[in-house]
Amino acid sequence: MKVVLIVLDSVGVGELEDAKLYGDEGSNTLSNTSYAVGGIELKNMYKLGIGNITDIKGTPPNPNPIGVFGKSKEKSKGKDTITGHWEIAGVVLEEPFKTFPEGFPEELIKEFERQIGRKVLGNKVASGTEIIKELGEQHMKTGYPIVYTSADSVFQIAAHEEVIPLDELYKICEIARRMLVGKWLVARVIARPFVGKDRSSFVRTYNRKDFAVEPPYETLLDNIKEAGLEVVGIGKIEDIFAKRGLSISIHTEGNMDGIDKTLKMMDEVKDGLIFTNLVDYDMLYGHRNDPHGYAKALIDFDTRLPEIMKKLKEDDILIITADHGCDPTTPSTDHSREYVPIIVYGQNVKKGHDLGTRKSFADIGQTIAEYLNIKPLKFGESFLKEIMIK
Repeated sequence: MKVVLIVLDSVGVGELEDAKLYGDEGSNTLSNTSYAVGGIELKNMYKLGIGNITDIKGTPPNPNPIGVFGKSKEKSKGKDTITGHWEIAGVVLEEPFKTFPEGFPEELIKEFERQIGRKVLGNKVASGTEIIKELGEQHMKTGYPIVYTSADSVFQIAAHEEVIPLDELYKICEIARRMLVGKWLVARVIARPFVGKDRSSFVRTYNRKDFAVEPPYETLLDNIKEAGLEVVGIGKIEDIFAKRGLSISIHTEGNMDGIDKTLKMMDEVKDGLIFTNLVDYDMLYGHRNDPHGYAKALIDFDTRLPEIMKKLKEDDILIITADHGCDPTTPSTDHSREYVPIIVYGQNVKKGHDLGTRKSFADIGQTIAEYLNIKPLKFGESFLKEIMIK
């Protein structure tokens, strides 16, 4: 038996009670996007019950859904990718990762420049697409990498692939990763390669790579692998979990490629977990405040969903969720503190069961742990008995 766990990166379903502490009041990525574009018809997600979780223009509640549906609070402090994914896998953070809203300390930057043998540009909070427009041409003239951050705990390094080759950019990121501990600890160092001739044509590539801190204790992935089952990470799962707890890691170039590779692994994996992150919602549309692109990406996934459902064997389970929000309709270009959807489907899963509001993303991981009969996680309450027919 296996579980196919798909994270629709940033597809939140409404502000959490503490959203105002994060400046995210009014955020509802899925609902607000649907209204911004005049409606989104998600025909297959409708069948599973997505419209029963939040108000979606064009996708109403389903009186007879064939899936289990609900939503979850985030117990951890924060609203970033690592925090969300780690909590799904059973790790709850009591303190948020450190952020640098004024840029990184001069002491750190000078030491970083010394270690990489280059000056840097930027060192400020910025949109990734805007900062390469602003500083990309200067970077090409000088060879200086562009360093920037966001509302998340990230140290991002942008470089043109013809100016700083990928191997060198990754080595520079590894240097930063070794430095960013202790008082300078950040959750992720991210390589942000781009191409193009000038500011009008610069575009980021799928050669992005994340260098994350390791989870502080065992995750769902570690426990599944320890039990001798397969753990396949598709997309940036390998980066988020610092390569830990995985049998196979597969890089992707966009959502459709991620779905293709998920389908392929569904044929190859008999027992274990296939853990897929579909990043385009967040990377291409949420952070760029592009609701029309976001809506199209949702429809594209919905169109492919029957392929995934059809490949499920009798004792397989599909779980669809998210890791945070990134509402493209608000002034902010950062992640938003939101509930995430939970959709569960399988031949032995009850139809139309309402999970209500779960207290932690970790309930998903704990449910998977119980289903695969491995040792339980430190956090989370399984809902397996609620949803199984037998």
